[in-house]
Amino acid sequence: MRFASLGSGSRGNATLVTSGKTTVMIDCGFSAREAEKRLRMLGVDPQQLSALLVTHEHADHMAGIRVMARKYRLPVFTTPGTAGCLPEDVAPYIKTFNCHETFSINDLEVEPFPVPHDAREPSQFVFGNGQHRLGLLTDVGSITPLIEETLSGCHALLLEANHDMMMLEQGEYPEHLKRRVGGRLGHLNNVQSASLLEKIDTTNLQHIMAMHISEKNNCPSIVVPLLADALACEHDWIGIADQEAGFDWREITNR
Repeated sequence: MRFASLGSGSRGNATLVTSGKTTVMIDCGFSAREAEKRLRMLGVDPQQLSALLVTHEHADHMAGIRVMARKYRLPVFTTPGTAGCLPEDVAPYIKTFNCHETFSINDLEVEPFPVPHDAREPSQFVFGNGQHRLGLLTDVGSITPLIEETLSGCHALLLEANHDMMMLEQGEYPEHLKRRVGGRLGHLNNVQSASLLEKIDTTNLQHIMAMHISEKNNCPSIVVPLLADALACEHDWIGIADQEAGFDWREITNR
């Protein structure tokens, strides 16, 4: 199983997961043209995509979904609540799932799970291929027991580390936005992300990527030491998903 990012942050998000002949893109918060450019930079022809998955309806996660689905005739997997926020002409491509039921997309097993975020029916995912599990957790304001249970034992984890609490508090955001970002239905701060790593089983972990890092309220030099301490690993083992470049392909291997 391999995975990569086209970009991660408040200006656009998209993640690729591939196993066998199956390649799915989770979210498309870029224009279709920009997504196509970034896909090709990762060596992927958009026609190779097997499906699109949408975590929730915010623009930085679904801006390009309509055009990509229609242009490449891609099925769009989403919760019923999120589906209701998509344009009507995407309806023929929508396949809804239950957040508590695992389903398959060709070679990939998809385990969705609900998360607390200020959207209609948001979800995140664990992807499996029978040997390995890859967990994706971004755009979540607080950690639940279900999240801890679902992400335990993953071989790779793409984990939101959105903001530093002090930077957010002292930053330029208006008060209502500070409350939203830092609230129970907002985004994970660095301490929450590190605490999650300390609670779950990480003995199988081969990759950890810090995702959705705020350009105004956080920086990698703060994120990396916190996550490294939580995992008792070297700082250079912590990967960073960049807004402009995402990150290149990484592979989960048999050990």
